[in-house]
Amino acid sequence: MIKRLPNFLTVLRILLVPIFVALFYWGSDVRTFAATAVFAVAAITDWADGYLARRYHGVSPFGTFLDPVADKIMVITALVLIASSGEIPKILAGILISVIIGREITVSALREWMAELGERKKVAVSWLGKAKAATQMISILLLVYERPLFGLSGRNLGIVLLVVAAAMTLWSMVGYLRAAWPSLMASGVRLDKDG
Repeated sequence: MIKRLPNFLTVLRILLVPIFVALFYWGSDVRTFAATAVFAVAAITDWADGYLARRYHGVSPFGTFLDPVADKIMVITALVLIASSGEIPKILAGILISVIIGREITVSALREWMAELGERKKVAVSWLGKAKAATQMISILLLVYERPLFGLSGRNLGIVLLVVAAAMTLWSMVGYLRAAWPSLMASGVRLDKDG
């Protein structure tokens, strides 16, 4: 039973997305507290499913596939909602969110390509990738909460952390590309033109 819990938490994270969207657009205190709570639960399940899968040997192909998908769906949805709310200057929101989403697409494609070459371990998640994800989650929580926190502007703190997360996003992407570069440039690799 406990071996199935990580997959349950991953699926739960995806099921929370439409609830999060509805609460975000509800506005007022519902958005501030309920939407923030839902995103916090999603962030906790992101950590918990990986921990439980490793701790109780519940790592499965399904979970390995779905976990990063669930993360990206939740984070990208939250970023799009925040950008559409107009609470961050539009040009800044556009740049930051384009960088973050662009990186996610690039690294996902890179990992898929490296898996085809049998070299997936070269682009396994690094400590920087984990730090980036944590910073990103905290910044989104602050931006959704949007109210002052300990006398500080939650929105401004969230924007600063989102800028930091975007910088870490680029840094980690460069690290993954450098690790994969010899394989990407190797001669004799057959390219699939259909994809």
